[in-house]
Amino acid sequence: MKYYRISLLASPLQPLTYYATAEIPIGTVVSVSLNSHKKRGVVLQETQKPSFNTLKIETTEDKYFSKQQLELCKFIASYYFSSEGEALSLMVPFHSVNSSQTKSVESEDSFLKAIELSQKQSEALKFLKSHKISLLFGDTGSGKTEIYMKYFQEVMQKGKRALFLMPEISLTPQMTIRLEEHFQGSVVMWHSKLTPKKKKEALEKIYNGGAKIIAGPRSALFLPIADLGLIVVDEEHDDSYKSSSRPRYNARDIAIYMGKIHKIPVVLGSATPSLSSYVKFPYARIKGGHFNSKKEFIYEHSVEKLSELVMKELQRSLQKREQAIVFLPTRANFKYLQCGDCGYTFKCAFCSVGMSLHQHVRALKCHYCNATMAIPQVCPECQSQNLTSSRIGTAQAVEEIQEHFKEAKVEQFDRDVITTANKLKKALQRFNNKEIDILVGTQMLSKGHDYHGVTLAVVLGMDNMLNMSDYRAREKALSALIQVAGRSGRLNDARVIVQSFNEVFFKSYINKYEDFLEEEKYFRQELYPPFKKLCRVLFSHKNGAKAQEEMRKMELALQQYANIEIVGAKKCAIERVANKYRFEILLRADKATDLIHAINATKVTLAEIDMDPIEFA
Repeated sequence: MKYYRISLLASPLQPLTYYATAEIPIGTVVSVSLNSHKKRGVVLQETQKPSFNTLKIETTEDKYFSKQQLELCKFIASYYFSSEGEALSLMVPFHSVNSSQTKSVESEDSFLKAIELSQKQSEALKFLKSHKISLLFGDTGSGKTEIYMKYFQEVMQKGKRALFLMPEISLTPQMTIRLEEHFQGSVVMWHSKLTPKKKKEALEKIYNGGAKIIAGPRSALFLPIADLGLIVVDEEHDDSYKSSSRPRYNARDIAIYMGKIHKIPVVLGSATPSLSSYVKFPYARIKGGHFNSKKEFIYEHSVEKLSELVMKELQRSLQKREQAIVFLPTRANFKYLQCGDCGYTFKCAFCSVGMSLHQHVRALKCHYCNATMAIPQVCPECQSQNLTSSRIGTAQAVEEIQEHFKEAKVEQFDRDVITTANKLKKALQRFNNKEIDILVGTQMLSKGHDYHGVTLAVVLGMDNMLNMSDYRAREKALSALIQVAGRSGRLNDARVIVQSFNEVFFKSYINKYEDFLEEEKYFRQELYPPFKKLCRVLFSHKNGAKAQEEMRKMELALQQYANIEIVGAKKCAIERVANKYRFEILLRADKATDLIHAINATKVTLAEIDMDPIEFA
């Protein structure tokens, strides 16, 4: 009789003990019974016969998790405070019947198209290859993708495979074409928009070794890739690499840990790298781009609006038959609906945030819990019909621009409209075919898209980003401006209109991001990452008093730890979400191990742990 510790997939429970009559390899996926329900689990380790009765492992599958996956699972569970079952549920297991096929390697030279690098690019690649973990700090248009692809080619020629991570909104048809042009059928694009059929085909290609380059968002990290030889994390600064649900992992950091497990190089890339990566890792710097065009930055001291200057510049662009992009950080028509007489703001009934106005569906929508209500006609407080909106959004901007320029072709480019990969492909095709004159969008505009004909970029809402209650607000605002501005002036000279009262700040660093990072280091020392470790502990409950009581209980226990600083223990900035009241404790320490030790010793039932948080609302 053999006894095993089994972790139930996607379950918050700690591993349970079951027995088997025959030996089962560690990592095997099995079926077990729990409270008369059939559950899938994973064999973590063999154990001694317990003092209590155990149930039998019912069946074994031809799927298994590798040694490296199990090691990664332990790290995620301990560092991000989840169960092993929750950590394993992120991963796709290997398939036993394909295990031998993944080792087969064909000659890649027959299907590789030559990739030519400039001297600058070649020097950067040489630098990256000389370090286990490195940062490619290259300006927009400097040819980072070509360097990645040359590195992929060299890895493939050694019989290894490469993992190419990027934010989901950067997984564009353009990127697919570029990769397939060089590597033909050896590329698999993995993302959330894949149909079940396409997902199955992609997995089969990964299992049988046909996929040599696997490109995708953070979920691609957990695919069953044998013979992994390189991991590249593009746009490493992007917040979408951080998961907002348990396990609250950061894919960039997991990629670095995976590099250590597999003993392979990891390359982080960005035109605007995070301060953390800039400080921690050696970097290759590529300044300038392939484009000889010039950019003129024009600053308008104004609140966020389609001003006279903006409209004048858009008209100039249209008259010259050129293309323009308009960037706003806000989706929907406006951020909030407010009474112009008494100041009443329409808030979500379940969350303490204003509801966003969506004119095209004639509704107010909460972007936190998705609650929806019809657009009200009068203020419930004073009965006034003078309802106004603060902060312009994409849909309203499109409406206003279209109203002003009747003949222009104006389109919205955000997650409200671009809901599928096919819609994204068609929208980009229309824009590059000059079927769209003005593209209005949010962060999607700045991510990895090549807009060849853009000669005007309008950037609104910079002050809203700069004034966020986030220690990274300066970094995020400057990064967004550089990324959006980088989409213009690729073939011809361009103008960039920046609406902000903080001209001095943006002007000082728009072409000197490295100088900004050097200055930002002094702002963060002794206070914030990368010089300190932060952890946010969340408490939420329908009964606010219960949530607060649990917070106070844990806060009191944490006060015993001299190496942990309690920065604050209070109501969350957004006090209520999905009808639950929210409280938080923010912790700071020199080392992550100190935080982990203290939290493990003091954690209460309601506590939800967010290590290395990036959200503070």
